[in-house]
Amino acid sequence: MNLRRDVFQAIADPTRRAILLLLTSQAMTAGAIASNFNTARPTVSKHLQILIECELLKQEQNGREIHYEINVDKMKIVAEFLEPFRQMWEDKFNKLEAVMKTYQAKK
Repeated sequence: MNLRRDVFQAIADPTRRAILLLLTSQAMTAGAIASNFNTARPTVSKHLQILIECELLKQEQNGREIHYEINVDKMKIVAEFLEPFRQMWEDKFNKLEAVMKTYQAKK
């Protein structure tokens, strides 16, 4: 049975999150990505394959090299899922800030 991974399984791994962070600024080859980790290149390639399966990364052939880049459309799904949580924490911090300002004003 072939289980298909989803986006959230892919980003659960710290190495894959680190790969995504690396690719936020530019597309990179597998070798360039692997040079940022103290693991074997096949291990990084496996992480890249998982990110591709989940469509978080796109591959582009450029001559003999394959460049990996973030699939922005798929990352939007993650951002949309996280937005209510971000808003919840922002509301909590705003309430805390209001309490602290009230406390400071009473001093």
